[in-house]
Amino acid sequence: MQDLITLIQAAVLILMAVLVLLATFGLLRFKDDIKHVTYARIHILGVTDTACIIALLALNEPLLAVAYFILAPFAAHAIANGHYYGEEEK
Repeated sequence: MQDLITLIQAAVLILMAVLVLLATFGLLRFKDDIKHVTYARIHILGVTDTACIIALLALNEPLLAVAYFILAPFAAHAIANGHYYGEEEK
């Protein structure tokens, strides 16, 4: 039974790693001339945040998953606000 649980955890981790790599590839494909590219990048990073939370739950680390679930949206909001209010008209 323990081997089955370990196999399922490994499969979930591999799946989440693939999703994180796909999201990173999508993040790098954006050109800098797209208006509001920061918000699109934050959306893609939200996908990777979800993958990390699922991976932490698969590793049987619920306390870290809950902390990440709470702190990641605050960080994304801070980045978006910093970008929005930090823009200067040229």
